[in-house]
Amino acid sequence: MKLQNSIAKLKEPTNSEQFNEFLRVIDDNHVSSGKNTPLRDDAFALDNELKIKKIASHFKEIMLTLGLDLSDDSLKNTPQRVAKMYVEEIFSGLNPKNKPEITLFDNKFDYNQMLVEKDIKVQSYCEHHFVPILGIAHVAYFSNGYVIGLSKINRIVDHFARRPQVQERLTEQIAEELKKAMKTEDVAVLIEAEHMCVAVRGIKDHDSSTTSSSFHGKFLTKDFKNEFLTYIYGRNK
Repeated sequence: MKLQNSIAKLKEPTNSEQFNEFLRVIDDNHVSSGKNTPLRDDAFALDNELKIKKIASHFKEIMLTLGLDLSDDSLKNTPQRVAKMYVEEIFSGLNPKNKPEITLFDNKFDYNQMLVEKDIKVQSYCEHHFVPILGIAHVAYFSNGYVIGLSKINRIVDHFARRPQVQERLTEQIAEELKKAMKTEDVAVLIEAEHMCVAVRGIKDHDSSTTSSSFHGKFLTKDFKNEFLTYIYGRNK
């Protein structure tokens, strides 16, 4: 409650001191707003071309404010490059139109054991500092009469990673999408990642990593949870 009150009071900072305090509260507590990525109602009112144009213009101002000479051959096209990268690549997962279509198949093999896909690449961006979150995801499920094309699991992970994120939300979004797609509660997701906001700024800790998990259905039981962790780590946890 104390944190919520602090944020409410600083919602519209009126001077630099209040703004710095707002950033401190957000940074220290890594505030998240639930499982859904916080988006404005008009988030998709502009098409990609207009978004790129606006972002390029604003990023140009950032570079000029930093004192960079945009007449230099190496820098002059950077605002456009960054804007295009934001919209079409690293934040493309913000747009639900880019969510992968999921292909399911009847489980004709009568496969009733755990299926685990390990070491799925995670490349996301911290929503607090807009620097990379790099890691791997491990995903498992029990069939409820259907099996999924394996590449679709990777695509689901990649889609939700391609947006400003916190790792906890990313983990939950992947799990919820898999439950919905697979028509089953029996889903587990575990992510191990390094956060550049920890490694390259602030404490500058290059050795730490963060692990988050989301267990559902059968994976809430100790035996199945340990089986999943054994596939990942090679021993019971």
